[in-house]
Amino acid sequence: MPQAKLTDRFGRTVNYVRLSVTDRCDFRCVYCMAEDMTFLPRQQVLTLEEIARLARNFVALGTEKIRLTGGEPLVRKDILELVREVGTYGLRDFAMTTNGSQLPTMAEKLRQAGLHRLNISLDSLDSEKFRSITRTGNLQQVLDGIDAARDAGFRGIKLNTVVMKGRNDEEIPELIEFARKKQVDISFIEEMPLGEISEHDRGLALCTSEEVREIIRRRHELIPVAKDSGGPARYYQMPDSDVRVGFISPHSHNFCSTCNRVRVTVEGRLLLCLGNEHSVDLRRVLRGNPVTDDKLQQAIIDAMDLKPERHHFSSNGEVQILRFMNMTGG
Repeated sequence: MPQAKLTDRFGRTVNYVRLSVTDRCDFRCVYCMAEDMTFLPRQQVLTLEEIARLARNFVALGTEKIRLTGGEPLVRKDILELVREVGTYGLRDFAMTTNGSQLPTMAEKLRQAGLHRLNISLDSLDSEKFRSITRTGNLQQVLDGIDAARDAGFRGIKLNTVVMKGRNDEEIPELIEFARKKQVDISFIEEMPLGEISEHDRGLALCTSEEVREIIRRRHELIPVAKDSGGPARYYQMPDSDVRVGFISPHSHNFCSTCNRVRVTVEGRLLLCLGNEHSVDLRRVLRGNPVTDDKLQQAIIDAMDLKPERHHFSSNGEVQILRFMNMTGG
């Protein structure tokens, strides 16, 4: 692996890239997108070959970890070809975030293609509530997908739960027990103010990580995990289980000082921060220089100077970023 070359103005080394492969999804989760979404026209979307080229050049600049995101990455046609290609790049960590709906048929193929880990969204264990939050999702399909991922031999499986007061916060104990039973990690996430929504009031729905921890502590002791995961989550363990419980707290515990990641949207915008609009158009560089990569790598290096010191999410429900999460890449 080459020496890391991506360093921002604040001395942070960027060695983790999240690449969105589509803005489309078979769910319509209430915190992620509007019910009636307008998706990008095909010509604005990077080809799989362009995404692979980006991944290859980020690796050349010291990237050690790549996560494929969406939308829902598994609805992208021929996604397995991209996984197979990126799987040959010698990454320390190669992961995907998914809603789990396609895993019953694809988990084994993803494992064989070279994917290391899966993050699977699971916001409720109640089928009606799950349908309400996802608008279109089938809970049993996702539960089958989790089992398929375990059966395929994935050892790095983590569940992601966006906690919303009055929506699914009372399910926190049940979700913990589910994770313990399945022997998979779980992270609880504070809802992020991305995109205009009318379905619920984000300010009223915000359930902080500390509130979630207090709910869990009524049943289980939580012991902080000393090892840094290299991501935004702070992890804890229970004395009688190997399962890790993570908390991602963009509101209540700003994790920007150790940020080591950037995102690339499916239209090729390099986003330097989840909570800011700083970006660089890499699609223009890709398509303007189809043969050589020197200008692409230089554009990525130069973009590091745009990475802000931190984001400033408020907790009153006010929208600070107009793009939806499906446009950002999970």
